[in-house]
Amino acid sequence: MSLMTLKSKDEEGKIIEDTWVDATFVPDMDNVLPITDDEYFEDDIVSRFIEFLKVTFGEDTLEENLNYIADTLGRKSSETARQAIRRYFLKDFYKDHVQVYQKKPIYWLFDSGKQDGFKALIYMHRYDEFTVARVRTDYLHKLQKSYEAEIKRLDIIIDSNVSQKEKANARKKKEKILKQMEECLQYDQVIAHVTNQRIKIDLDDGVSVNYAKFQGIEIPQGEGRKPLKADLLAKI
Repeated sequence: MSLMTLKSKDEEGKIIEDTWVDATFVPDMDNVLPITDDEYFEDDIVSRFIEFLKVTFGEDTLEENLNYIADTLGRKSSETARQAIRRYFLKDFYKDHVQVYQKKPIYWLFDSGKQDGFKALIYMHRYDEFTVARVRTDYLHKLQKSYEAEIKRLDIIIDSNVSQKEKANARKKKEKILKQMEECLQYDQVIAHVTNQRIKIDLDDGVSVNYAKFQGIEIPQGEGRKPLKADLLAKI
């Protein structure tokens, strides 16, 4: 996807394309961008992407540009532009990134598993030994609390006098979130173990060597039990 094909307006309000604008976009301060299937964080990857479009091409053409991007990504007929973009980041962005960088990604994806319970991107070159702890405390744990709050909200809908269709939708979403919560609980064991290790990386070793430090993590499960083996990051 080329952002240079998007539209902005000049001082007279005329639509222009392929132009540079005088704008400043501040990178994410803590080097963590959560990717979720709903708006659980104010600074998730979708909100940051939208802010980038506003700063770069202007707010006047924001909706037009969002629609263009969503259609380019293969928006479904039932989706808004924002929903299509969120789905892309959740399901396809990292696969595309890994492919472009020939399985040596510079962005690393914390990934809890198939239920998409928790996902967050970090930039390899800004990683430090406290990054994993930040991901766990400031994002994984906060998301778990958001899931709990959403379950309570859905229970209210299910027990209310709304239509059967709304109740069915609420039950379906609740079932999905419960699976995500269970996945997050299991993932927390992995990320807690790595947090305590305070793993350091050496950029001179390259992506493959450093990435492997966070894969195949063995977590002790008590005497007489085999250790749990899991990946902290998405498989590449």
